[in-house]
Formats: sequence, C-alpha cells, structure tokens
Amino acid sequence: MGEHGRAHAHIRHAHIREEEAVDVEWSGNWVAGRLGVELVGDGEIRELLGLALRRNPKRAHLLVSNVLGKHVPQRPSVVHGVGFELGERVRDLLGEAEARRAVVLGYAETATGLGHAVADGLGVAPYLHSTRRPVDGVAQAGGFEEAHSHATSHLLLPEDPDLLVAGAEGSPLVLVDDEFSTGNTVLNTIRALHARYPRDRYVVVALVDMRSEADQGRLAEFAEEIVARVDLVARARGTVRLPEGVLEKGLSLVAEHDAAHTAHAAEGAPAPRALPARVALDWPAGVPDGGRHGFTPVHRAALEAALPAMAGRVADALGDARRVLVLGFEELMYVPLRLATALEDATTAEVRYSTTTRSPVLAVDDPGYAIRSRLAFPAHDEPADGPGDRYAYNVAGAGFDAVVAVVDSAADTPALHAPDGLLARLAAHTGQVLLAVVPSYVPPPAPDVPSPAPDLQEAAMLPEPLRGPAFSSYAADDVGWLLQDLSDTPLEAPTEEREEAIQSGGAHYAESLPVEYQPSPQYQELFRAALDSSAARIARAVGTVTETVLAERGPRPVLVSLARAGTPVGVLMRRWAQHRHGVDLPHYAVSIVRGRGIDANALRWLAAHHDPADVVFVDGWTGKGAITRELAAALEEFGGFDPEIAVLADPGGCVRTYGTREDFLIPSACLNSTVSGLISRTVLRSDLVGPHDFHGAKFYRELAGSDVSGLFLDTVAARFDEVADAVDADAKELLGTDRAPTWEGWAAVERISEEYGIHDVNLVKPGVGETTRVLLRRVPWKILAKRGAGADLDHVRLLAEQRGVPVEEVGELPYTCVGLIHPKYTRGATGADGTAVTAK
Repeated sequence: MGEHGRAHAHIRHAHIREEEAVDVEWSGNWVAGRLGVELVGDGEIRELLGLALRRNPKRAHLLVSNVLGKHVPQRPSVVHGVGFELGERVRDLLGEAEARRAVVLGYAETATGLGHAVADGLGVAPYLHSTRRPVDGVAQAGGFEEAHSHATSHLLLPEDPDLLVAGAEGSPLVLVDDEFSTGNTVLNTIRALHARYPRDRYVVVALVDMRSEADQGRLAEFAEEIVARVDLVARARGTVRLPEGVLEKGLSLVAEHDAAHTAHAAEGAPAPRALPARVALDWPAGVPDGGRHGFTPVHRAALEAALPAMAGRVADALGDARRVLVLGFEELMYVPLRLATALEDATTAEVRYSTTTRSPVLAVDDPGYAIRSRLAFPAHDEPADGPGDRYAYNVAGAGFDAVVAVVDSAADTPALHAPDGLLARLAAHTGQVLLAVVPSYVPPPAPDVPSPAPDLQEAAMLPEPLRGPAFSSYAADDVGWLLQDLSDTPLEAPTEEREEAIQSGGAHYAESLPVEYQPSPQYQELFRAALDSSAARIARAVGTVTETVLAERGPRPVLVSLARAGTPVGVLMRRWAQHRHGVDLPHYAVSIVRGRGIDANALRWLAAHHDPADVVFVDGWTGKGAITRELAAALEEFGGFDPEIAVLADPGGCVRTYGTREDFLIPSACLNSTVSGLISRTVLRSDLVGPHDFHGAKFYRELAGSDVSGLFLDTVAARFDEVADAVDADAKELLGTDRAPTWEGWAAVERISEEYGIHDVNLVKPGVGETTRVLLRRVPWKILAKRGAGADLDHVRLLAEQRGVPVEEVGELPYTCVGLIHPKYTRGATGADGTAVTAK
C-alpha cells in the first residue's frame, strides 16, 4: 500500500481562517478544557478543525471542519479550492491514463460537496455520492454502514448501472470523506463494493487523517486481504486523544447545556424580519442536481456554462446586501457551493457558504467552541426514516444581511414554508431570505427494477414551474406557472378570423390568441376608478374564500389557480394567508381548456411534488359552470384530486367554496394580460404542445408600460385589515350554511339561449367577468344588462359603445349582465369598421 500524507498547503493559513483580520482563539478550547480532549498533529490541524459536542451514544465529540462548508460558514472559493487541490493531487498520484478512468465516490451527507470538488480537480472523472434518500425505480448498486455517524445507512443509486464496474482496463475508485478516523467507514465501503465490483486500485481521500496509532496499519492489512492497492491522500494529519470516561462526561455536559438551551427556547423564537422570496435560477435542462445518481463531465461542462447567469439572477435579487450566506441543504452541497463561488465573482458582497444537516450538535456561544448557534426546524423532504429535526449552525448571530437557501424541488414542501420551518427560522435572523429551488433529478428506472407509477415517471421528465421575473411580472414566490413559454411564437389572429374559425369547427379557441386589447386612456381611468371603489369588497371576498379553504382544507393547502383569470385571485389568497396567519401557501397556475380538459402533465407534476388531497383549484368567478364541469370530468382519471373549485364570486351558484355570490365587477376582469402578470390566455395546439409538455402561454414583456398587475394586488391587499372583522363574520356564517350548488345560472343560460334563438349555450356568457371577456376577445352580438345595474357596468357600457354593440336592459336576470356572442358569425357579420352587426 502506498500511503501519502499531507502535501504543502497551496492555500495559505490566513486564507483558511473565516475572519482573516482577527487572531481568534482556537474553536476547540472549550471542549478541550472541560473534557481533557487533545487535538494534536500538523501545524495546520487547528486551523482546519475545531471541536464540539453532540448527543450521540457512539461518539460524544465532533471534529468541526472550518473548510468543509457544513457547520461553519466559509468563503465558497476556499471550500471548493480545498477539494479541487486534493483532486489535483489524486490525478498526480494516478497519472493521466488512470485518472481518466477513475470514478469518484463521496459520502453522504457531509462529504457530498467535497467529493464533487475532488472530481473537479481530477478533471474528467464521473462522480457519485452515497445517499440516505431512497428513490423509487432506481436500482441499488450497493450500500454500507457508517459506524460513528448519527445516521448510518448509505445507498448507492447510480443511473448508469455500469458506473462502478471496473472494466477490462480497470478504473480506480476514489473514495472521499471529510475525515479518516478509525477507517471503519472506508473498510465497510470497499469490502461491500469489492465483492460486487472488484478492482485492483482504490484511493482514499480525506481532509484530515485522524487515525490513532492503533489504527495506522489496518488499511495496509486490508489491502493485502483483498489483493488491491489502497492509497491515502489527506490534506493534514492529526489525532484526538481521549481520556477515560470522555463519552459519559460528554453526554452529561450535552444534557446540562441542552436543558439550558431548551429553557431559553421556550421563551419564544424571534419574529421573522422579512418574508422569504423566490429567485428563479433557470436551471439548465438535463443537468442533475448533484451526484446522487451520477454526475458526468458533460454535466459538469453544462453547469459551468450556466453558473454565471444563475449567479447573476441571485445577485440581482440580493440588491445591496453586503454580507450573504448561501445555505445548502443536507446532501445538496455541491450545487449551492458552485452557485456561491459564482456569486463571489458576480458581486462585491462578502459571500459565505454552509449547509443544513441532520446531525444534532450542542451549541455554546463561546469563542472557544466551534458551534456558536443552532437553528432547529422540522425535516422538509419527507425523509424515508420519518420526521425529525434538522439544523443550521453558526447562522444566527453571524450578521448576515441576506441568506440564499438552496434546496431541491423534493424538499420544497409545506414543511419548508411552515411557521416553524427553515425559511421562517432564517427570516428571524436576517433581513432578506431568498429561496432558490433546483429541480430534483430522477433517472428513468433500470430495466430490472419495477417501474414507479407511469405518471411519476412522466413527472420526472417535466421542467420546474416558470416564475417571474423571467416569466410574468409577478414576483417569483407569488406563483409558479406550470406552462411552457411560447413568447417567441406568433399566435395572435384578428378577432373576426378567430371567431369564424371557431364557430365553423375549423379551429379550437385555444389554438390561437386574440390580439391583446390595448385600453384607451378613458378605459384605463375607468379601471382605476373601479378598482378604488371595489377594493374593499374584493378584499372581503378574498378573505372569506381563503378562510373557508383554510378551515376546510387546511392547514396548508396547495393553491392551484386556473390560468389566467384565477391567478390574480390565487396570489391574493396566498397574500391573505401570509398576512393574517403567517402561512406561506404554495401557489401554481395551470391551464384548463373547455372541451380539451385540464393539463394532464401539470397534474402529474403536482402529484409528484404535493399530496393531491391538499390541492385546491382556484378561479376568479363562475359563469354558467362550464369550467366547473370540465374540471370534474377531467379529474375522474386522476386519483386523489378534489374537483371542487374555490372562486372569488359565484353568481351562477356553481360551487360551494366562494367569497360571495354577488355578480359584481372584479377589476381584474376588465383587462387581459396587463392585470394578470402580462401572461396571455393559455394555448393548446398539437404542433406546439407535445405529449410531455405543459400547455403554453406568452409573456408580453413589451406591455410592461401598461402593466397594472401589481397595482391591482397591492390596492386590494391594502384593505385586508379594514375588512378583517367582516371576513371573520362572513366565514363563520358560510361554514355553518348549506352551500350546495344551485346551478341557478345554468338554468338561466339555457332559457336565454332558447329565448334569443341562439340554441348554443357556449355562445351565452353570463356575469360581469364573462361579458367583459366577450367584449375583449370575441365578436359580441348584444349585451343583456339587469335593469338598475349601476357602476359595476360602466366599463361594459364603454366597451360596448367602442365596439358598436347594443346593450339591452332586462328585468329577470340572476346576473348583473350577460354577453351574447354572435350566433351566425361570418366575415359579413361585422362592418368595415369591425363593429358588430345590430340585427340578425
């Protein structure tokens, strides 16, 4: 066996220290003084390591690395640089030929980032790390135990079943861990893998070689036993000398200080200083989120190319923050690390990097102790071993202006956003919290492994939701759009051409888009007046429907708005839940198309990321209930989803969850994209939307100057406190009332269809919202207005006048108004000026 000790330090000692300007005391003094523990070794050892205590019956002390990026926030360039330099040394040891054939294996959870950095230093090596997260449908290529870890079972789940096979020429296996202590973990690993994938060379890499004298010869003996060469590459050497009874003394000390910490925590956590906000990374397609299933040189090149743009988006969202922490998530260490290194290049801010962990460690606010503070929060990735606490160390009290929390999409769950979740814990200790979500990569199942449900397989191939500002003018955390971006595709057609094609059966309305209505100054002023006068009424309806949903579907429903009329309502419901209850509800927008159903791929994505039973569909208002029926029919083939729709206004009596049953002006119905985040109506066309695509939509960036989406939301939300008492009374009354649908509106539509000789209910559009759509998008024939309707119809009368459409006042009408689409449409149904005909 060739054994290699530490090399010359290419990173100077001052570059390893977290705070260069201050000669702080060693962060192991507290433990050393109370337990008699000694850390001896190379001169660099105390700069690499501190000491802490943990509640672990196997080993009470913990070596806390200052350069690993796990427990101690450190400059990301230092963290990556240390691993990269070790990888360069392995390449020199192996030689170019063997280095090109090498495979690197890192240990979960602590060394997943270190192992990946070592693979970077090797240059062309594929990388795999062990994992404690089972993945349905992925064949297990091996597993092993870690003797002293808090959680022991490791799984190996490579996408390529031959990744660990040595091959005819032999491929060295490079095993990377943060410390090499007893050697048991490495022996367990090599023994298990050698039985299945024998090879003649292994290289063990560690930041520190901490073997005792008694363990020094075990690796050489083991190498002889398996008839293979085993090399060791470490940055530094040392050992820990433990006195008699140290385990019992350590556990007693932990119990004493934990009791004090628990008593202090009972006094209450600090209130959040800021609400978390999402930042969209625009993750490169096809690149895994890490090495759980393998990470190849091709993946590495694609990630490197995308990093500057992703870091630029984060830097833009951070604004003028001067001290920033990029916080990774348990096994997800490498991607947050590389994002942090790119952020160092993209900003002048002071950037630090660390990650959350499942390992419980005692926190003591003393400069001679390695863990100064601890944030505890529930696990948020639905771990296979059940719920439990997770931790972020040395974050509280560290003076960060902003924290960028980076998680994979499997961990972007309600628990992450809960009042006691990670984001809320962080928000109590910093002025800005950003959430960046990386898509969780799930490879297709191996041939000999039972496949997961087909819908879950298909969901794994779908992209993450689109978010603002890259798609829509809404903030990233307001809504995730389960749509594909068709902004660069010409889809608009003149209104009369679309109507002729639709009524003749030559095209479906979802196959094209109407030309976006450009409101006149007079109409824009009317919108603002309507918004001012109705904001309190809308806020009350928003509060009422949200409280009803929380009471009946809570505590953390997943809002799914029907794009696009439902989306402003979904955003407002989300804001109400935040404002009144401090609850951060997930919100997505999906497409539903009359006659074609809801986007099945969007449902598959939702089912893969949330419990379908938690999904609450949201729309703006009901007309005759066509979409309500469409949704119920579409969901029959998808188990677990509740077809009930929650709406702001239900004048048609079509649903049981609503804010009001009055038919009044909802100002978001007055406009198209400019009040809906600048997003078009959704598009479904076979040449644009494939079997594994979301439905499409366009982002009208060019209309930013006319955008009032934010104005609408902010004006309504400003009235939340004013209507709170009324909302409480309304919600209480509704919850005790029979709210079964009456379908009164549907009966009225059938009567009008026959009375006016239309004989097609699809051409009768009841209610203020639907009538407005007729005037903005279709070729209207006439408007029926309820006698005595007041200001709620001002905008309808103005639009009707502009388009030459007659308004007929009627007495018996369950709606404020009804819009009728021309029933016998041809090009001759409009005059040269494009206005509607006035008689059949």
